[in-house]
Amino acid sequence: MKRVSAKSLVIALLPALLLTGCTLNTKTQNGFEDEGSAAYISDEDKVSFDWYINYSWFNTRWGDNAVSKAITDKTGVDINFITPLGNEEEKLNSLIASGSLPDLITLGWWEPQVNEMIQGKMVYALNELADEYDPYFYQVADPQAVSWYTQADGNIYGYPCSSVTPDDVKNHDNIGSNQTFLVRKDIYEAIGSPDMTTIEGFEAAVKKAYEMFPEVDGKPLIPIGAHIFDDTGNVSFDAYLQNFLAIPYEKDGKLYDRDTDPEYIEWLKMFRRLGQQGLLSTDLFIDQRVQMEEKIEEGRYFCMMYQYTDMSSQQKALYAKNPDSIYIAVDGPRNKNRDAHVLPTNTVSGWTITMVSKNCKNPDRAIKFIDYMLSEEGQKMVYLGVEGVTYDYVDGKEVVKPEVQHLLDTDRAAYDALYGADDAYWMFQDNVMQLKWAQEKKGPTAQLEKWTYPYATYTGVYDVILPADTEDSYSYARIEKLWSETLQNLLLAKSDEEFDSVLEKFIADRNALGFNLLQEKRYQYVESAKEKLGLD
Repeated sequence: MKRVSAKSLVIALLPALLLTGCTLNTKTQNGFEDEGSAAYISDEDKVSFDWYINYSWFNTRWGDNAVSKAITDKTGVDINFITPLGNEEEKLNSLIASGSLPDLITLGWWEPQVNEMIQGKMVYALNELADEYDPYFYQVADPQAVSWYTQADGNIYGYPCSSVTPDDVKNHDNIGSNQTFLVRKDIYEAIGSPDMTTIEGFEAAVKKAYEMFPEVDGKPLIPIGAHIFDDTGNVSFDAYLQNFLAIPYEKDGKLYDRDTDPEYIEWLKMFRRLGQQGLLSTDLFIDQRVQMEEKIEEGRYFCMMYQYTDMSSQQKALYAKNPDSIYIAVDGPRNKNRDAHVLPTNTVSGWTITMVSKNCKNPDRAIKFIDYMLSEEGQKMVYLGVEGVTYDYVDGKEVVKPEVQHLLDTDRAAYDALYGADDAYWMFQDNVMQLKWAQEKKGPTAQLEKWTYPYATYTGVYDVILPADTEDSYSYARIEKLWSETLQNLLLAKSDEEFDSVLEKFIADRNALGFNLLQEKRYQYVESAKEKLGLD
């Protein structure tokens, strides 16, 4: 996943979607045949949906692998995925402007096009579809997610994937975070497995790694890796670093200005010094995800503040080539009090939402299809796959076949093409429900996930997105753009004095854009979110 490239997984101010079961010949309560029985669907009962996924990197086909074939056999629904070839925003805006939205649309819930489609009456209210065609939807949809995404008009228009509630985090000790501090195992061990939690230790480790390993397989070592720079900043150097340092979100009943926290600024100055010494590669400022994935698979980064789920395929490729060359998670930057990292879990908002376009000629089948995907049977299918093909029952428990697990651990692309389980189709994944079928954590990504468990914290109430198409949202977008430009200039500053000057100008320019008033307004959403979730 699957990552969220927005600053974080933010609390939704939009409605959510719900979906429901499909009509087959021999029906159970939810409209589908009993699990394990054959599905008898005549050709005239079959439908095909065009499904737009607003991520250019998504390339898993439908109909070629075991899971998608099984779902089509069960529901009578075939899928034609549509993804943008270039800029996602331009493609989606074009579809909206031309009135040619496909049957289903999946996009980040924070994207402004969500409200645009709702306000333009371009998408169905899922609760109305459920009322008319399949009320089973209300049994398979999560009540907190439904409540969270219900609009002022009482309707929900989009349903999230990867939604996690505060109660989920409190009641499970194996819900983690995507955010990790990663080091290349063999290089890290070769330099003595140093403590990188302090500025001094971090700086020294990076220098030593570069001195001892200037090249990786004939190509220059990249001492520090990070997510891409975008119009809001760079999550590795702002939100992630702040989370590792346990910078508070609020103080004294107000939102705290994390971007100017003194300890955070000290760490940014350390990165500036490394940059001045040639240890921040220029690639860091220009590479997009495709280029970064290539370099991760080559093992060229020494360390990264990174969303581990975004590099799991590359991790498996490294493991297949040389198990010692993989990345491992270790404790990253800490504040001077040595407080534990505060790493966000997913939130009730989830990651993406999926909506049903009013261009859809079979909305009854759409809601039923989505209901199947949300149901326990559907979740088991997208996570575990097909019984006898990807897993068997051993002593009454589902166990993934060894050869299937091996392929998953070594070649994700081949696994998706052949089997398509393990949330290859993540659009409705329910991570908490799927814990009941969780396999023993093994393979090259297991340590990365387990490392996050002690630090995983529900922080979603602080991740506010202001309502789209308002002066407040425009002002805040300008402030984020200003921060993105400033962050790069801070890291590229030639001296601490220049750094201080750049930061001082940013604060002045930000204040001129109404930052303080916006902080007050954003905190009102925080308080509202706390109330909605029953948090003190």
